[in-house]
Amino acid sequence: MARAHLISSPNVSSLTTGSNLWGRKLSFNSAFYESSRGSKASNYSIKAQIQYNPLRFQQSPFNHHYKSIERGATFEESNKNYVVKAVTVPSSESESEASNSKNIVDSVKNFMAVLYQFIYPYVVYGRTSAAISASLVAVEKLSDISPLFFIGLLQALLPPLFMDLYVNGVNQLFDFEIDKINKPFLPLAAGKLSFRNCAFIVASSAILGLGLNLMIGSPALIWNFVLCATLWTCYSVNLPFLRWKQYPVSASLLMFVCWTCIIPISYFLHMQTFVLKRPLVFTRSLIVTLLFLSFYSTGLALSKDIPDVEGDIKHGIDSFAARLGQKKVFWICIFLFEMAFGVAFLAGASSSSPLWIKFVTCLGNVVLGSILWYQTKYVDVTDPASGRSFYSLNWKLMMGAHVLLPLIR
Repeated sequence: MARAHLISSPNVSSLTTGSNLWGRKLSFNSAFYESSRGSKASNYSIKAQIQYNPLRFQQSPFNHHYKSIERGATFEESNKNYVVKAVTVPSSESESEASNSKNIVDSVKNFMAVLYQFIYPYVVYGRTSAAISASLVAVEKLSDISPLFFIGLLQALLPPLFMDLYVNGVNQLFDFEIDKINKPFLPLAAGKLSFRNCAFIVASSAILGLGLNLMIGSPALIWNFVLCATLWTCYSVNLPFLRWKQYPVSASLLMFVCWTCIIPISYFLHMQTFVLKRPLVFTRSLIVTLLFLSFYSTGLALSKDIPDVEGDIKHGIDSFAARLGQKKVFWICIFLFEMAFGVAFLAGASSSSPLWIKFVTCLGNVVLGSILWYQTKYVDVTDPASGRSFYSLNWKLMMGAHVLLPLIR
């Protein structure tokens, strides 16, 4: 006797592509199959009617993805389930704008991080501390530290930031191949900054730096920018009679002139003659500063090349470290740094300052010299990373000395 079974399962064998789920009304006719005695059901049919109701149609706020899940076959065919996965789409323009704003902020942060590495941070800190120290050397009494003083100090600090960008940028442009060996972490050598963008930063920095100094009108700051930019261009640019960095004497002499003469004297003159409107007088404090820096800047010039010997030799840069050996140059630098701290110690002890100031200057220089000596046993001159760490330490100690030098009167 034939039997009929009503199939009420929600499984649907097919859906028409492109149709909207929410705008359909599905109704299924019952599917029957007949079977005779002693035989297996072999024929069945499914009739599906899809009725559209245009009055109920509306755009869905979701995108639908259909995932087919195979199940065990009933008789000889398999049933399929269709699972609807809803993905939310932004419903307003505000979310899109917020996403765009976040992307812009992230891009700016990344660019500033690259620019921070590009500018050689330790050089910026050293030059900034030198400007503050030389400006304080020009102070004769506490009343000199006034709003006028801070305006003059701000004038001395901002334009040289562009000079640092220019000087370091020119050096990286012409040392691109060397930096791949010696300093692969730099933005240009690491591919974080393109050659074109680097050249644009260098040119823009030169124009902005010189323009700001001309607007300020301080002759000392103008000459500071012009002389430093010119000398460091000659140091880096690979042109006939230039590229002074390949000659050890000229390279060391250039750093000596910049850090011992041009930088401290120009900032002192700016504060003394342009801001405070006083006649030019070389004070005892300035003389001690110049004497200290004459030893210290020479040590910096020599220690700079200790971690870069491999790339310098490969590209024909005849530095003192490459010529004399890293270890010998290292101990020469230690001697020069300790001599600088010794000069500052003797000057502080023999100054006419109050007793507590003598104590602070003497103790401070003893501490700085002791830190340097203690760190020597941890330096491996054959390891570039250790050499760079030692060089960075020297800049930090110089910043500490810049705090003490204006106290010596």
